[in-house]
Amino acid sequence: MKRLIGIVVVIICCALAYLYWTERNVLVSITLTSPRNTAMYNRVDVSLAKPAPVYVEYTDKSTGKSYRTRISPVDTLHHIDLLLLKANTEYSYNVIIDNFFKQKSKELTFKTREQSSWLVNHWFTDKRPHDTTALGDGMILLCFGRLPGYMVLIDNEGEVRWYWQVDDIGVRAVSITPQGTFLAMLRPFVKDFVDDYTMTPEQVRNDEHKKPMRRGSIGFAGGTGLTEVSLTGETMWRIDLNKIHEEKDYQVIHHDILMDENHHIHTLYRPTKVATIPVDGKMVTDTLGGDGIMVIDTLGNVLNTWSAWDVWDIEKDPYIGRYRYDRFHINGLCFDKDSNYLLSTPIEDQIWKVDAKSGELVWRFGRAGDFKMDTTAYFSFQHSPYVMENGDLMLFDNGLYNQRSGAKAFRLDEKSRTAETTVNAMLPPNLYTSRMGNAFQLPNGNLLQCSSKTGSVVVTDQSGNVLWESTMLYAPYRAVYVPVETWDQYFKEIK
Repeated sequence: MKRLIGIVVVIICCALAYLYWTERNVLVSITLTSPRNTAMYNRVDVSLAKPAPVYVEYTDKSTGKSYRTRISPVDTLHHIDLLLLKANTEYSYNVIIDNFFKQKSKELTFKTREQSSWLVNHWFTDKRPHDTTALGDGMILLCFGRLPGYMVLIDNEGEVRWYWQVDDIGVRAVSITPQGTFLAMLRPFVKDFVDDYTMTPEQVRNDEHKKPMRRGSIGFAGGTGLTEVSLTGETMWRIDLNKIHEEKDYQVIHHDILMDENHHIHTLYRPTKVATIPVDGKMVTDTLGGDGIMVIDTLGNVLNTWSAWDVWDIEKDPYIGRYRYDRFHINGLCFDKDSNYLLSTPIEDQIWKVDAKSGELVWRFGRAGDFKMDTTAYFSFQHSPYVMENGDLMLFDNGLYNQRSGAKAFRLDEKSRTAETTVNAMLPPNLYTSRMGNAFQLPNGNLLQCSSKTGSVVVTDQSGNVLWESTMLYAPYRAVYVPVETWDQYFKEIK
């Protein structure tokens, strides 16, 4: 019996030895490059003698944290991205051939260069709250609307860890697609320039309220183009609506861009309507400025549209003459949990629900709306509605009447038409923003809030107490939370 066991062991050892030698590969070369010459992105180019899958393990020597890239498919040539690196930081790394018997290269090292001066964020001082645990594991995506336009990702220490730049146009807004890419709205830099600069709290309260809040087409906060960008910085496609559409209504989009699972893009546009209306006691015929929803594909083809004029009774509207060039100023679009649309209609201080198939206006929520609610929770000139994981509706209340801005959330009972306030996290008075801004509940329960006009991006608790703050040199339209799952497809932390 012992002899038989010995023979079996010998056979197994011989088989393993044969398998090892037949699978054994040779690392012909390993080359490290920085394709976009940034401090946050390197690429490892690997050449093998025989086809095999490959990945890279690397360690941040300053923190001891280690990461593993995705496995590159079977081939002899591999290009492996090392993303979201820290500037001016030393890393060690190994290339691993992912056969049955893994082959590991010798340990190699590299050091990222210092950050470009224009990307250095000087916010992180004791003068501002800086609890680095407040944000959690994700990062924050911001846009710049002047020239050159760009998007940046900043981490919990305020450091820029990724950026993408476009030279000929600004970037107005951005969202994350179901594929984990970034969908950006591109804006001609001469449009709506008043939104680009930060203001002191006194300027927001005084200067901003001297001019009309409803500025019509000049304040569309929109763009004329779209592009999709990967985390590697690749521009996957770009369309310029003002170049492919003769119909003027289709040349400009504004405020929101959302991509669904079918790669269709849902956005806001400005359909007009010619009508005879009373103005200063006289009946005049004029072209009214409105808002609507437009669905397009990635080639810019218009698939479907909806117009607020289709559900609005002009004859019963006492304000039509006053706001005829910008009657609704719809500034937010999202999907409800049943896949219908929710729209932020700030002139009415309401959120509207629109049936995505029939176009019916299902209900209006807010001041003078269809829901019974706590009147002390009324919101005004709100922005950026979205449905939270628990189904509640969150929005950013700009607070024109009491000049306090912040996050509010509501649990809506659509059958009984009642609303319960579940979050009321108003920002400190010095972070009041009369326009723009957004709020988002983080996975850890804290709130990411953007006070656009003051240039402040903050993380607060559920009561609005500021835990973390980054002040930008420009007025960011929104702060988009980017969860760790977005880069899981490229790398994961392993220890």
